Amino acid sequence: MTTSSPHSSGRPATSGSSATSGRRSATWFAATGRAGMNHRSWMRSQGFTSEVFDGRPVIGIATTWSELAPCNVHLHRVAESVKRGVWQAGGFPLEFPAMALGETLLRPTAMLYRNLLAMEAEELIRANPLDGVVLLSGCDKTTPGLLMAASSVGLPAIMVTGGPKLNGKYQGTDVGSGTAVWRWEEDLLAGRMTQEECAFAEGCMSRSDGHCMTMGTASTMASMAEALGMQLPYSASWPAVDSRRYETAQRAGQVIIDMVENDLTPAKIMTREAFENAIKVNAAIGGSTNAVIHLLAIAGRLGVPLRLDDFDTLIRDVPTLVNLQPSGKYLMEDFCYAGGLPAVMRELGGLLHAGALTVTGKTVAENVADAPCWNRDVIMPIDSPFQEAGTGTAVLRGNLAPDGAVIKQSAASPHLLKHRGRVLVFDSPEAYYAVAADADLDVDENTVLVIRYCGPKGYPGMPETANVPLPAKLLKRGVKDMVRICDGRMSGTAYGTVVLHVAPEAAAGGPLAMVATGDWITIDVPARALTLEVPDDELALRRAAWTPPPRPVTRGWTWLYTEHVQQADTGCDLDFLIGASGSEVGRDSH
Repeated sequence: MTTSSPHSSGRPATSGSSATSGRRSATWFAATGRAGMNHRSWMRSQGFTSEVFDGRPVIGIATTWSELAPCNVHLHRVAESVKRGVWQAGGFPLEFPAMALGETLLRPTAMLYRNLLAMEAEELIRANPLDGVVLLSGCDKTTPGLLMAASSVGLPAIMVTGGPKLNGKYQGTDVGSGTAVWRWEEDLLAGRMTQEECAFAEGCMSRSDGHCMTMGTASTMASMAEALGMQLPYSASWPAVDSRRYETAQRAGQVIIDMVENDLTPAKIMTREAFENAIKVNAAIGGSTNAVIHLLAIAGRLGVPLRLDDFDTLIRDVPTLVNLQPSGKYLMEDFCYAGGLPAVMRELGGLLHAGALTVTGKTVAENVADAPCWNRDVIMPIDSPFQEAGTGTAVLRGNLAPDGAVIKQSAASPHLLKHRGRVLVFDSPEAYYAVAADADLDVDENTVLVIRYCGPKGYPGMPETANVPLPAKLLKRGVKDMVRICDGRMSGTAYGTVVLHVAPEAAAGGPLAMVATGDWITIDVPARALTLEVPDDELALRRAAWTPPPRPVTRGWTWLYTEHVQQADTGCDLDFLIGASGSEVGRDSH
């Protein structure tokens, strides 16, 4: 006979039922002897009753909440909504922290730590008594980092992103986070805006919880999670402060229980077909070039064959449908009310793999079959798009980028997509900023600015520094854009004719390291060509004289990162993290 307290179910905590023993978590909570007593007893110190150990699914809620990551600061409340859903569906939710990566504060760049988040979260998921996991992300690197972790462990997982801010409002107009900053920086350099006006405007831009409300990398990666099938429909676009953000989180808590029951793992959802869908959706929404690096890294964890060139060839027949900043006019709040990502995916129709499976247990086609569009100025029809097919990300190659470089055509100036110019080289963004305001700088609108040593090894971490502002003398003359080339990244909120992710990077001895001021470079986006007009024998002499830059550090994470990070064309993951290790753990020492 089992003795029960007035507040217990009367069932023994160490039940050996098939329902209990079939759970991964049962190896902890259904264990007999000292080990089982330890596991259950310490959990009960939090006030849980014995029913939670009856074999119900244990769901981890991986939260990247932090006050040092402003985009994620509301995720505690999102987690509470997830918990409600898990309890409702008969599960046992347990929240745990994972590294928060706020691009707004972390130096030198949050990208340096994406792989660290992925490694930390992977180990936490694997080492704990979890049957499934809900991933809470916000600022842009947290989304791919958590997806990489979940992919390597292989437990059922669902993502809940934190949602975008409300539209910024300044002087009677909508302003977008990030995009407005680049414009205001140029206005400051040109003398069109004062520092006092900027201080006021920055508060107008950030008036609620949430990540950037432009189609920057955070909004893009939230959309990629939804397009991949790892996030519930409409999840990418509900504003952070909208009650439906929390309703969606609660629903995710319910859905993860079904996913555990049906063993619906990331590998069953994020197939090659799902990645092709995501790449095409990224083109349709005018998404960030950073999606290229993150999707390649996630695919690498799953063993899905994905190449840099896929991001070019797969989108040749995909038009840009969404009129959002930085490529267009509107912001994420408008996108949400217009119908969100399901409306876009329904519009793409036959361009997508309709049968791709999602976290709902249904296919893409089933999820979006009835998705309406409420504003055709925000989400345009495929037969009358915002920009014509083939205007998404282009992959360039040539003697300057033998392993590839990318450019976001929808945010570039059409007249610069075919251009030849004399080069002005800087070995760091700081070196450029030191002279950017110089009235005597030897530069004109035809000059090609090269900013190098900004790659994964070089900076280190591959920061968002490629879209440096134009020299002040050109801004004052009214010049709006010029060609910039860099082995770093640019924010998804940025715009301009910027060639990014040049691979191999300069710090790894790539051709970008051999460029000299006064050389000529030709960019031909329609031909997908990027050419340094220097003879091969001259380049060989320069390479023989080149000395690699000194290592930035000799210990810790940064040392490990620079030793093992891969190049941009394969996703910048660490070479020893590629692939999956599964959910098995070592022996219990308790």
